[in-house]
Amino acid sequence: MISQEYIMLIMNCQKYIKKAKFQKMTWLKSIPPFLLYYHVIGEPKLNVDYKFDNENNILWVKVNDDYNSLPKKVIRAYKATYETFNFKYLFKTDDDQILVNNKFFDIIKSITNIPKKIHYGGYIIDVKQNYLSQYHKIHPELPLHLPILQTKYCSGRFYFLSNQAITNLISKTSFIENEYLEDYAIGFYLDSYYKLDMINIMTNKYFTDIEKSDFPKMLKEGKI
Repeated sequence: MISQEYIMLIMNCQKYIKKAKFQKMTWLKSIPPFLLYYHVIGEPKLNVDYKFDNENNILWVKVNDDYNSLPKKVIRAYKATYETFNFKYLFKTDDDQILVNNKFFDIIKSITNIPKKIHYGGYIIDVKQNYLSQYHKIHPELPLHLPILQTKYCSGRFYFLSNQAITNLISKTSFIENEYLEDYAIGFYLDSYYKLDMINIMTNKYFTDIEKSDFPKMLKEGKI
């Protein structure tokens, strides 16, 4: 077991590998030294459940690499990290995010070091009434009938989970893998005990979408 207090997993896929490359060229070059990161990519033909490529900061997970498999990819990546590292907190973000304020992770570290144990934090979405998701309008591969039930969860743009919360989520793997929306699934299946003192973070103050950065221009010019 490798000791590493803070680990960040960035959901990526082979189709959008250039987004990961752009992140490595930009904000990932200046993340704090206490943070180890991996881009998570699915590879269904992997001959093991997962593989860490430490040279290239990639975590390969044996799962389909499509959008609908994202909940499977996420929970399996959490399990791989749990089995490999002795960590305190796990941070999760996506390959379409660009950090615009490097002090963000120092702020997160200060939150996770307060005496009262915080298990879950991010931009909190409070679902007070059940509704049908319209996310298929953005991702047509999703089912048309996709109920979102009453719960609180953190937006997938960025959230953090404690080691104990990850332990709890791993025990719900089969349920999470049957869902389609990763961030909702994580919040919905996480036991209420770990959500008692959720920390709300205005992540839009720290992150911007990659399409609003220099990425499209550099991609068009063949610089990535």
